Amino acid sequence: MEYQRKNGSLFNSPSTTAAAAIYSFNDKALNYLDSLTNKFGGPVPAMYPQNIYSQLCTVDALERTGISRIFMGEIRDILDTTYRCWLHNEEEVMLDIPTCAMAFRLLRTHGYDITSDEMAHFCEQSSFDDSIHGYLDDTKTLLELYKTSQIRFSREDLILENIGNWSAKQLKQQLLSNKLSTSARSEVEYVLKFPLHSTLDRLEHRRNIEQFKFKDSQVLKSRYCGSHSNKEILALAIDDFHSSQSVYQQELQYFESWVRQCRLDELKFARVMPLIVHFISTATMFAPELADARMALSQTSLLVTVYDDFFDCPETSREEKENYIALVEKWDNHVEIGFCSKDVEIMFYALVSSAKAMMVEADWTATKYIPSTMEEYMSNAEVSAAFGAFVCPPVYFLGPKLSEEDVKSKEYTQLLKLTNVIGRLLNDSQTYRKEILAGKVNGVLLRALTDGGDTSPESIEAAKKVVKCFAESSMVEMRKLVFSEGGPIPRPCKNRFWEMCKIVFYFYREDDAYLTPKEMMSSARAVILDPLQLTHSPSCLGTLSL
Repeated sequence: MEYQRKNGSLFNSPSTTAAAAIYSFNDKALNYLDSLTNKFGGPVPAMYPQNIYSQLCTVDALERTGISRIFMGEIRDILDTTYRCWLHNEEEVMLDIPTCAMAFRLLRTHGYDITSDEMAHFCEQSSFDDSIHGYLDDTKTLLELYKTSQIRFSREDLILENIGNWSAKQLKQQLLSNKLSTSARSEVEYVLKFPLHSTLDRLEHRRNIEQFKFKDSQVLKSRYCGSHSNKEILALAIDDFHSSQSVYQQELQYFESWVRQCRLDELKFARVMPLIVHFISTATMFAPELADARMALSQTSLLVTVYDDFFDCPETSREEKENYIALVEKWDNHVEIGFCSKDVEIMFYALVSSAKAMMVEADWTATKYIPSTMEEYMSNAEVSAAFGAFVCPPVYFLGPKLSEEDVKSKEYTQLLKLTNVIGRLLNDSQTYRKEILAGKVNGVLLRALTDGGDTSPESIEAAKKVVKCFAESSMVEMRKLVFSEGGPIPRPCKNRFWEMCKIVFYFYREDDAYLTPKEMMSSARAVILDPLQLTHSPSCLGTLSL
């Protein structure tokens, strides 16, 4: 009876409460049961009240399948209600582990001002073991807790760190037990392997659509959420994905035509195929109305890659590099390379800055100069990473126009700096072997020399871990900057920086994806070209009208 809630129930479960009432004759429990029979006049729900959890499940399903943008008003209403319950410490939200965890994750990622303090009662594994979820060894609740633990705004957030540590341990133990179903095992392995910041939205949407279960919300017997709405969600998601693919394919044809028009396909430096480059855009900016932003990012991505190769190539003379910089600086009419917006001058400024930083690195290589500190190295390497050129064009096609004051603001400067730092460090962590052989300075090499004084395999491996850890720490800071409300930069613009960081984590997860494009080609085809592999025939789902 220590779990009895204010409404008289145990876990909001009529059957559990009835079983307890048989033995205790507890007045509050009997009153709860009387209220249900009076309200429903017969059979009662398996769980009551269940409004918040059911609604959060719907929001989560809409986001996981890529159609949440269609229901932004309804989602905001649900989250506003959930936020009020959170502030008033309502039992329906705070005492139920999966409801609390999902509420925290969704509220925080949508910009609501909440702290992890309210999650402190789930900080220890005993909180799960002593619950009905622990008794049933509930995998879905553990997955929800683990995903929630990744929404950290500080490396010193011990509450979320502890939740992440023990929930991951429990999930790994479940994998070893061989008691999980095939689908559950696949989901656990995937979530443990891919942190939320290393996944790309459109790939995730495809995966979730193909693995969608009509009763995905039925976590326990007392967790019923009808399958009718899930069928409608799936039908709409399938239609949206197919419609989006037709748009992406038209854009790809235009992009390939632009590549030929600019004769970029003739350059030996253009080693990245247009399909992969356009995949970068479609995987993160998937809404049809973002076509201009996608095309700007695709064009810039290919240009920056070509320029990076141009400066990296030992056969390129210093005079050729200086001529290139002078050429870019003189560009004042960009129509001939396909740009049509007056706002893209900032991209060319970023290209010139990156090119000059690349020139500095080329000089370091030629003179065998090694920076004395990581600070000296990063002050130039951040700029040569060229992420300013990647991010800025799509930002200017999003609708919310940034003023000169906005671009000079502390928030914008920090967003750009963190993007450059994360990109450079992750790139260094996977390209250090190639760059050491080429005599180039690399963050991993420099860290090894700074920390251990040598370049032994042990020192290099230790330095790599330090570099990746710093990139992870920077990602935590980026997460807080993007998901927190306030500041001069609108959320859609901040999302572009966040998505670029996710792209970098995805591309440098295990190797340099530009050098091993097979997996990237597969991912690109999955988003742009390949039809969905559906378990359920779309015809059995019916049609929807909006």
